[in-house]
Amino acid sequence: MINLSINGLLVEVPEGTTILEAAKKLNFRIPTLCNHDDLCVAGNCRVCVIEQLGARTLTAACATPVSEGMQILTNSLKVRAARKHIIELLLSEHNADCTKCYKNGKCELQNLANEFSVGDHLFLDLIDLKDYTIDKFSPSIQKDDSKCIRCQRCVRTCEELQGVNALTVAYKGEHQKISTFEDLSMAEVICTSCGQCVNRCPTGALTERTYLDEVWDAILDPEKHVVVQTAPAVRVGLGEELGLDAGNRVTGKMVAALKRLGFNSVLDTDFSADLTIMEEGTELLMRLKKVLVDKDESVALPMTTSCSPGWVKFIEHAFPEYLPNVSTCKSPQQMFGALAKTYFAKVRNLDPKNIVSVSIMPCTAKKYEANRPEMRSSGFKDVDFVLTTRELSRMIRQAGINFNKLEEDKYDSIMGVSTGAGVIFGATGGVMEAALRTAYELVTGREVPFENLNIEPVRGMEGVRKASIMIEDCKPEWKFLEGVELKCVVAHGLVNARKVMQDLKDGKLDVHFIEIMACPGGCLGGGGQPIPTNEEIRRKRAEAIYEEDMSMEYRKSHENPEIVAIYRDFLGEPLGHKSHQLLHTHYKERDRY
Repeated sequence: MINLSINGLLVEVPEGTTILEAAKKLNFRIPTLCNHDDLCVAGNCRVCVIEQLGARTLTAACATPVSEGMQILTNSLKVRAARKHIIELLLSEHNADCTKCYKNGKCELQNLANEFSVGDHLFLDLIDLKDYTIDKFSPSIQKDDSKCIRCQRCVRTCEELQGVNALTVAYKGEHQKISTFEDLSMAEVICTSCGQCVNRCPTGALTERTYLDEVWDAILDPEKHVVVQTAPAVRVGLGEELGLDAGNRVTGKMVAALKRLGFNSVLDTDFSADLTIMEEGTELLMRLKKVLVDKDESVALPMTTSCSPGWVKFIEHAFPEYLPNVSTCKSPQQMFGALAKTYFAKVRNLDPKNIVSVSIMPCTAKKYEANRPEMRSSGFKDVDFVLTTRELSRMIRQAGINFNKLEEDKYDSIMGVSTGAGVIFGATGGVMEAALRTAYELVTGREVPFENLNIEPVRGMEGVRKASIMIEDCKPEWKFLEGVELKCVVAHGLVNARKVMQDLKDGKLDVHFIEIMACPGGCLGGGGQPIPTNEEIRRKRAEAIYEEDMSMEYRKSHENPEIVAIYRDFLGEPLGHKSHQLLHTHYKERDRY
């Protein structure tokens, strides 16, 4: 342990602790624009400088480990002057159109400028504002170089957290910028649209592409019937944007708010998550049958999930030889969109051309997914607009709705009933757990042999997790699975996805089923979720998701009465002709650019 003093107060911390972390223990906040709990130490912005008695220069608190006997001042005259000048230098070449900026009020640079009362910019006349470009080519992410402070959080996120390397630091000195390969647009490089860079950007340099005005226009058009679906992770994140602590479930209030906003039908993506389990679980069992019974060597195993569009885009670029292993199932969002303009339109006697399908997602990649040309099996664009959790909170505030005083409401019927299995799609391991609950029972006639249906081995925040379940005493039609140990792998974050796929490529992985989510923690840590995010916040959201699962009337996808009804009245059977036409798709190989 190391003993030191900060602002005259003694503190004891473990060796290797940074000055920034030691100060937190004494409840001293040292400002920083480049440090993030999810990322390695950088020390790029220098806003976190502190004074160390006996040292000639100021020190970056986030990048300096403590040492025995240190005497630190975090708020001396020298420190305050240095921080103020650093902020002024950042502002001198920053496009400070704050009142028009999408991040206005939630910009970390803006907050620091306010805290340090930066008014007259000392360096404003010394630096000319450069010519900048705004990249709007991606349907998911907007990049505005004029607001970039080169903290490199986005670069470190893309490299360390995701292993994608779509962003990099280019040039030096005054010409330094955050760039893509050869200054191509975000739409032209390997970017998976996961939005993790957006979640960590301290300014408005990286934001989601917003479609709020288009959604408002549809709601206010009397000729349109606007259907909205809400993803499972939104209900455990939205409250953070509206004044609640992390981990609060706001399902009922969210539904009530959506109805007050003017959506004609408020439905649940969890319904189509249950549908995904029926299709994906059947697909896995059929692949196993073809391999074990028919000895068909052309069948690709292990099968991987296809719910995460960031993961799908990643495998298209990085491991295209394994595209046959990806489930042909669309994601729950896209299944819902296809059914909204076919099944829902038929039941409600609506002309599908007048239906506007909106989804509220924790994910920026869903905006990209909705724009894929493969996603038009209804004869129209299946999902017209995708809004993030953050954008929904903005709509609620725009409408003047006092969210926390709303009475709870329920989803509308027809594609509004769901199960706990659908809810847990929002957490890493949730798709795997939901699939095992249904597949095991379909094969054996018994519930999975885990207490309260909770398959703990696939839960947690470890980057890669392995689990297996022995299949015994099968029904007659599934006897070929007798004695098979079904082996599964769960990974979240694309850097972990790369590890899993490389192990598979190297012959080091012997499994049947792989679940991969592009974002840390799964959808609950998605690129469209409230900011800030860190592991503690993601754990609280996960706890809330599992609480919701435990509170549901139905907890297995095949028990959902609306799922039973849609197969009986419309789809026929899982993997049947109509379900294959509407609910399945294909993906394509992409090169790096």
